[in-house]
Amino acid sequence: MLLPRDEPTLIGMVHLLALPGSPGWGGSIAAILERAERDAEALLAGGCDALLVENMHDLPYLRGRVEPETVATMAVAASRVAAFGAPFGVQVLAAANREALGVAVASGARFIRAEAYAYAHVADEGWLDACAAELARARAALGADVAFWADVKKKHAAHAVTADLSLADVARGHAFAGADALVVTGSETGRPTSLDDVDAAREAGLPVIVGSGVTPENARAFVGRADAVIVGSWLKEGGDWRAPVDVARVRAVASALRGSA
Repeated sequence: MLLPRDEPTLIGMVHLLALPGSPGWGGSIAAILERAERDAEALLAGGCDALLVENMHDLPYLRGRVEPETVATMAVAASRVAAFGAPFGVQVLAAANREALGVAVASGARFIRAEAYAYAHVADEGWLDACAAELARARAALGADVAFWADVKKKHAAHAVTADLSLADVARGHAFAGADALVVTGSETGRPTSLDDVDAAREAGLPVIVGSGVTPENARAFVGRADAVIVGSWLKEGGDWRAPVDVARVRAVASALRGSA
């Protein structure tokens, strides 16, 4: 994984403010960069080992692509995060995985989080096709050292089309398609991830990351099961994903995860 640790790597979310062209765009690139830097600093000060940069505030999300101005701004913001020296990744919503790879190459990110990597499904943006073949070829052509962390039966989505496959089956399919790690989540942002789902994903033989619902109360349950946990909402002021990062809440999760709470 990102770092050799006895406990899971703690990855904090840098939720970028609404980017140019999105409905919530506030008109200031400087404000986006300032908030990204402030949140990254707070996450690392509180004990995060790594970061994940995401265009969370761009609701509602485009389906499987984003505009050039989104890519450009994310690359600049991710480069500002890179300046802190911690390992980080990139996710471009929704399922704009090829664009995320470009941002990662430009900014030095070590991984991208990819929705719909293998197996199509219906998300709240609509139908998302699998992209593993094209994405793997793009990485090879770029000579990029960027890992693919693929969501398995992702949150905010319906998976009836793969209902005849267990989560373990789908996890193995992602491994077959070349994913480097698997992300397992609850049903939506902030919802706890099932321990049974984490265990099922491990059957694929890849690193497993918990992608939602981690709190100080349940963090220790993932030790020995997950290789990393991604935490967003709970680390914000009042547990609201729209708010700035609260360094005290970051310390609480970090302490719980490491057994020092």
